[in-house]
Amino acid sequence: MSHITRVYILCEGQTEEAFVKRLLMPHFQQLNIWLIPIVIRTSSQSRGGVSTYGKIKREIEKLCKTDKSSWVTTMLDFYGLPKDFPALDSKGDSLSRITAVEAAFQADIEQSNFIANIIRHEFEGLLFSEPSAFNGWYDSNIVSELTNIRNSFDTPEYINDAPETAPSKRILAICSNYQKVLHGSLISIAIGLDKIRQECHFFDAWIRHLESLAPQKTVDGD
Repeated sequence: MSHITRVYILCEGQTEEAFVKRLLMPHFQQLNIWLIPIVIRTSSQSRGGVSTYGKIKREIEKLCKTDKSSWVTTMLDFYGLPKDFPALDSKGDSLSRITAVEAAFQADIEQSNFIANIIRHEFEGLLFSEPSAFNGWYDSNIVSELTNIRNSFDTPEYINDAPETAPSKRILAICSNYQKVLHGSLISIAIGLDKIRQECHFFDAWIRHLESLAPQKTVDGD
């Protein structure tokens, strides 16, 4: 028999929470890893969004210390991180900066059961893994425009973080009625986890790290 590994995923909003529940949980349950998505608390009455790094840090440390036998990780968009986030002023291209921010984030939390994860550059980037998945919601002309954007970059994770060119901004410029909470998780489900992992290498590395936490099977009587 084997034990179960618990992994809390601190999510930026409801879309990421739905993504974890609908796309990630079924996969990880097969590995005896139980994912528990938690939307970031921004105040005593509300959740969702990233207001200050201090609030994120307190919530992570509380989770890590409350359940030390579990793991805690994050699903935060690089685009739109609060200005007080560690190493956010790092120099270099955006992917180098994200790597530096993630490393500084890991070091600053100082909890052995914490795994820092920053999405490159935001959740919508994952949706460019297969633009044809937008077919169920939008016409072929829109899908063609999204495909052209995808083909302009090596991978969806290279679609950048400027105010006008972040993945979500590009989608909204073409699909004005795009609603992240409604469409985001449903389109990602249509794409499927395997395709997203194939296209998004940094995302895949995070998934593989979580997979490595699977409990070791033991034989009864050992």
